[in-house]
Amino acid sequence: MTALFLAALFASLGVRLWLSFRQERHVRAHRAAVPDAFAESIPLAAHQKAADYTVRRLRLGRVAAPARAALLLAFTLGGGLQALADVWDQGTLLAGAAFVLSALFLAELCLLPFAIYSTFVIEERFGFNRTTPALFASDLLKQALLTVLLGGPLVYGALWLISSGGPFWWLLLWAAWVGVSLFFTWAYPVLIAPLFFKFTPLDDDALLQRIRDLLQRTGFSSEGIFVMDGSRRSSHANAYFTGLGRRKRIVLFDTLCQTMAAAEVESVLAHELGHFKLHHLRWRLGAGAALGLAGIAVFRLVIEHAWFYEGLGVADVSAHAGLLLFLWIAPLFTFPLRPLLSAWSRRHEYAADAFAATHSDGQALVSALVKMYEHNAATLTPDPIHSAFHDSHPPAPLRVARLRGARTPF
Repeated sequence: MTALFLAALFASLGVRLWLSFRQERHVRAHRAAVPDAFAESIPLAAHQKAADYTVRRLRLGRVAAPARAALLLAFTLGGGLQALADVWDQGTLLAGAAFVLSALFLAELCLLPFAIYSTFVIEERFGFNRTTPALFASDLLKQALLTVLLGGPLVYGALWLISSGGPFWWLLLWAAWVGVSLFFTWAYPVLIAPLFFKFTPLDDDALLQRIRDLLQRTGFSSEGIFVMDGSRRSSHANAYFTGLGRRKRIVLFDTLCQTMAAAEVESVLAHELGHFKLHHLRWRLGAGAALGLAGIAVFRLVIEHAWFYEGLGVADVSAHAGLLLFLWIAPLFTFPLRPLLSAWSRRHEYAADAFAATHSDGQALVSALVKMYEHNAATLTPDPIHSAFHDSHPPAPLRVARLRGARTPF
């Protein structure tokens, strides 16, 4: 197991670094000129800012990725988890849950400097950061409390199912995981998001009427249309739908409303609405459930074998150590699936764009996308292979070209 783990770890790290260097070379090579499709709409200075922003984030990632790999080695083969297990070794489910949560907290604490540098150095330098140190600390405290209050019972329940669920505990665990995922998708808009952001009903009557007309044309119902104070933390702009059933909400970043015309905002929402009307959320939930079942089935095969624990630096077989180890190493083995999942996601984005072009002003969507690329300093020239692994959305030139060539009335 040790050799397999090390091979997966270093292969994954090697590919990530190789992709990062490819992306930097590609972006820098195209920094001197705006792509033809955007030459009339995006200034050269904005294009170069996006290139420089992309490069700075890539370089930070090339430091963070080896640091995460080293941290994983320290926790596993370095004996960190074993030392933590010795501290919490009381043979109870409560102690097991405390072991898992404390390991997660320690890992996040070790990686905190990268989040601080990203927020207060990179985002600050490029004019995006609006998070104060006090707000940053407040968010961290809220996240920690939520992890304890929500994550603690969930981990305890998972350990209880593993130890007391009988021969089909893994199916029960999977069913519970699916149920919890659906619950949080439904509850997030009203229970969790308001702890971090302020949501106010949209008070722009003209824009509100456009959105209501769009909802009526497409047969979509929503609990409400809200503006989120995203500008308290960042100047990045976006919009999204969230929730399930009657708890569906339309959320606009206040920065989006400040930078776009009403027709552009409507077209962005039409794109997001397309994901719902084309059942992309159901497909993604279904795919997530299927992948989760496959993962739990593999987990079931290794959790009772001493070689799994010994090969990863833990002496004793236990549900809590097995659960944590599996959660941490599974991404190493699923990394090769990323291009397939990204390609599937990009197909959904193209379909949602086509939906928006049909049910709103397609030219306004092009204009909105161009504004978001410029406002968010998104690179217009990503490396194709890097994009295939990391981008859930199509590259900007391909997306805009397809919209402009769509057979829909603009």
